[in-house]
Amino acid sequence: MTIPRRSWRGAGAFAAAAVVGLAGGVLSAGPAAAHTPTWAVTCSEVTLNLTAYSADATNEVTVSVVGGDDLLATTQFGRDFSTKTPLQLPKHDKELTVRLVVKAGDNDKYSVEDTKTAPVCEDDTPSEATPSETPSTKPPASETPEPSATPSETATEAAPAPAEPSTSAPDLAETGSSSATPVIGGAAVAVLLAGGGILWSVRKRRSAQH
Repeated sequence: MTIPRRSWRGAGAFAAAAVVGLAGGVLSAGPAAAHTPTWAVTCSEVTLNLTAYSADATNEVTVSVVGGDDLLATTQFGRDFSTKTPLQLPKHDKELTVRLVVKAGDNDKYSVEDTKTAPVCEDDTPSEATPSETPSTKPPASETPEPSATPSETATEAAPAPAEPSTSAPDLAETGSSSATPVIGGAAVAVLLAGGGILWSVRKRRSAQH
């Protein structure tokens, strides 16, 4: 029995169409059942993007710090969920472990539990304070030395004694006159007297001659 060539061509076209349709169905159904959880952690925040979950089931997501508080309390979502504003991590001086828990409502095999490490931000690293100056052991210059308990005997002995008045000094201060002044005055008086006597004698003789 010979099958017409047109029949072979028709059967081949039908098989090809079936393969293409099957592949298209698989491709179209793949993203719907992908259940893709995408999230990122930095030193200060957490971003979250959950896509291709079942819109007919109730899904839940929780983000927390291990040993700390919840960054995102348990929240229900449908097909998609994303953080419009990044979740802020508390300030920390050591690494933090952040946990993501996603529970798929359509099948538990799509549920996810994952952890990531948040490093320390450079601004939060404590810096060791360096003393600007080395403390000095010398006393401050403004301090006044304490006075000595005992007065210095050397200073008392070295002080000059007050000078005693001299008993041989003259009572009166010299005025510039010599001590011979009275003698000279007496001699002058004597000369005057002698002159007066001579003048008197001469007059007497003249009167006697006349």
